[in-house]
Amino acid sequence: MSSSPSLLSGMSAPPESTPEHHVAEQANMGLGIGNGRDKLPRTLSTSVLRIKHRATFWDRLWQEKTKVFVHGEDLIVTPFAQILASLRSVRTNFLCLTNVPPAKSRRSSGAAGSATPQPRALQPGDEAYLKLSIETMEELDWCLDQLETIQTHRSVSDMASLKFKRMLNKELSHFSESSKSGNQISEYICSTFLDKQQELDLPSLRIEDTTDSRPAKKKDVTRTTSGTMSQIQGVKRALCHTNSFTGERVPTHGVETAFEEELGQSLSQIDTWGIDIFRIADVSGNRPLTAVAYSVFSARDLLKTFSIPPKTFVTFMMTLEDHYVKDNPFHNSTHAADVTQSTNVLLNTPALESVFTPLEIMAALFAATIHDVDHPGLTNQFLINSSSELALMYNDESVLENHHLAVAFKLLQNEGCDIFTGLSRKQRQTLRKMVIDMVLSTDMSKHMSLLADLKTMVETKKVAGSGVLLLDNYTDRIQVLENLVHCADLSNPTKPLPLYKRWVTLLMEEFFQQGDREREQNLDISPMCDRHSATIEKSQVGFIDYIVHPLWETWADLVHPDAQDILDMLEQNRDWYQSMIPPSPPSGDKEGGSGGSERGEADDCGGVSRQDRIRFQVTLEEGDGDEEQEEEAAGGSQGSDDPLEDPSGDPSGDPSSAAGM
Repeated sequence: MSSSPSLLSGMSAPPESTPEHHVAEQANMGLGIGNGRDKLPRTLSTSVLRIKHRATFWDRLWQEKTKVFVHGEDLIVTPFAQILASLRSVRTNFLCLTNVPPAKSRRSSGAAGSATPQPRALQPGDEAYLKLSIETMEELDWCLDQLETIQTHRSVSDMASLKFKRMLNKELSHFSESSKSGNQISEYICSTFLDKQQELDLPSLRIEDTTDSRPAKKKDVTRTTSGTMSQIQGVKRALCHTNSFTGERVPTHGVETAFEEELGQSLSQIDTWGIDIFRIADVSGNRPLTAVAYSVFSARDLLKTFSIPPKTFVTFMMTLEDHYVKDNPFHNSTHAADVTQSTNVLLNTPALESVFTPLEIMAALFAATIHDVDHPGLTNQFLINSSSELALMYNDESVLENHHLAVAFKLLQNEGCDIFTGLSRKQRQTLRKMVIDMVLSTDMSKHMSLLADLKTMVETKKVAGSGVLLLDNYTDRIQVLENLVHCADLSNPTKPLPLYKRWVTLLMEEFFQQGDREREQNLDISPMCDRHSATIEKSQVGFIDYIVHPLWETWADLVHPDAQDILDMLEQNRDWYQSMIPPSPPSGDKEGGSGGSERGEADDCGGVSRQDRIRFQVTLEEGDGDEEQEEEAAGGSQGSDDPLEDPSGDPSGDPSSAAGM
């Protein structure tokens, strides 16, 4: 693929001296290597931010809004970018009304000024002059209204995040009305991808069967006593303090295998999207993470750049891989290898060429390798609901993600495992901070916040007209890297269909095993974890449409046109799962029967009664009520038909692309 042009330059540390900026300053200063011979590149071109039009999450939700913002061919949805676009429109109108020469404007020079349309001359008293004056006043009034209602304690990203959550909740409310399966899928998305459940008004997330005569569930949770909680322990066992690699010679591909030639052939495609990671697992002696990590770090010369002895690297990686739970169907070292390889490919995106330093690249790859170490095959919510030791230790906040980080950095302390001894103290601090930020961003409950940040960044630069993202501070740089790793973690549906289907099977089996455990412990079964009622095909389409496609579409916007092939694959995979959704029962059967297969029973009756269906509602902060009422009024006439039942997958009838898992 061709790359969009990129402007690169050096950077000086931020002048602020506050504690927060002190950390950022350390990060910025530590990004160079050695004596600072590598200056920090800081810009990422977005001068060609266009992807082919498709009816997406954004289009469906914003078609109801009374005020629509369009910049060129792009729909603008983030609040800050909308205000910016409106003010730029006011500025253009002002030039027309006053006939001020553009050359006299402070903003007429440079990239921003070059993107401003040339004003047309109007004369006072003309009908066009009066009309433009009224439009300008209305536009300015709207900007003032928005600025007056902005709450000072909320950041720009918080504004976008809350709005996206509100949009998603509204969409899920309509979706949940369609059927029991739609209700379950909506519940899964809401409980997994929206953080801080105390913000949600979900009085009853379960559909109770009124004919169920079973006694009320007694939530007896078995608690095991263990050593002091100040010690980092594995979910099932204490951490191993012996090294997993004891050989003197490092194998060619980092692992001993009888299939060295076959492994070499597979790893030769390490920079290719959609590599068969399962094949690598088979021919590497079930050590795909070590093989992939060693191949990537070696190919990028990171071992030489940071003076990492190959034996030390292999020792650490094998020890790390041994702490991935092999019995997990999904969250095992094969998944970690897949995310690591996907991260490597995304870092090779032409639009990102020379944007990140070697230390940042190593931090992203290291974060990918460790991001699910010692995963128990259970969700954060299960650990919280069961009052597990990990949930108590981490106060219910990103429980597993905090544990993954603690385990990984503890393993670095094993003898012969510290791969970062060649880093300076400042570089090591910087790398640790970046890795922590990136792994914590893999907490799926942070998805909407990550998406809001990235969408705001992209749209603001579009509206500003500069065509360049000035990544000159730690916050902006880590934001792109966090989303990159998050995309890699949600990349399964972007892979060839046979691989995607295999990942879906493995993930659902892990969900089902959790559901079996919840049933045994008399806990409520989590959404999509009941093997007797889950609807896999429909859940994938809903998950793609509402969660991962918006993320990948925004990422593709950032690096356009480099991700177009990935988006095309997403469309094909989404369409395949759409085609596999069983047809709904005829309308005449909607009131009746319960017969049929388990899958059919999940979709029986065609819809859910109003007293049974769940209602997704964000508890709005003060100042948001008017906008929510306006949205409800605008959407009051919208039908509750399931958008997934349409063969096109979209209420408008326009086929939408999809991504993510």
